[in-house]
Amino acid sequence: MEFLTEHFDDFVNGFFRSLSIALWGAVGSLLLGTLLAVFRVSPIPVLQGFGAAYVTLVRNTPLTVLLFGMAFGVPGLGINASFYLFGVVTLILYTAAFVCEAIRSGIATVPIGQAEAARAIGLTFGQSLGLVILPQAMRSVVPPVGSVIIAMIKNSAVVGAAGVGSDLFSVYKRMTSALGYAPLPVLTAVAVAFLIMTLSTGALLALAERRMAVAR
Repeated sequence: MEFLTEHFDDFVNGFFRSLSIALWGAVGSLLLGTLLAVFRVSPIPVLQGFGAAYVTLVRNTPLTVLLFGMAFGVPGLGINASFYLFGVVTLILYTAAFVCEAIRSGIATVPIGQAEAARAIGLTFGQSLGLVILPQAMRSVVPPVGSVIIAMIKNSAVVGAAGVGSDLFSVYKRMTSALGYAPLPVLTAVAVAFLIMTLSTGALLALAERRMAVAR
């Protein structure tokens, strides 16, 4: 592990770079996924159709295809940005489709009587969804949404491979290609770094699930 002691700062910087990709991806996908779930249960056919089409298209498209399309197709339209931004946006767009389905499944677990009671007291669709249905649904979606977020953290390595720069994958390439270190030890260190992120996320999600279970 000589490479780790000599280039520890590079690994730390790569870790936080990869962590930032995962954090932005988690926040963005949760927000967009919730919005898409609202579209899918909306009484407006156009929104329902858009949500269904988005989820079907994105869930059946490989992440790498979306990444290359974003990185090399979007600039052709005159929209230029860093690979980091393109990578994070793609990760959000991809993960949001899976978050949407997890949240929609949670909405389906809320008894229909809750929505009928909300309408009976004069709440609009948006009010009943935001004040009555979603708060109850969120208690049951922590495990599936958590699984999606953990998968997204691992997918952030694919984003790094697309050329984000300064992340853990870039550190791995530089250590093995430019500096000549053996690939297996370096890859092991990178895997441990991702394991730290996923296990920490899993622990936080387990804590959130327990707290919500107590609140029922």
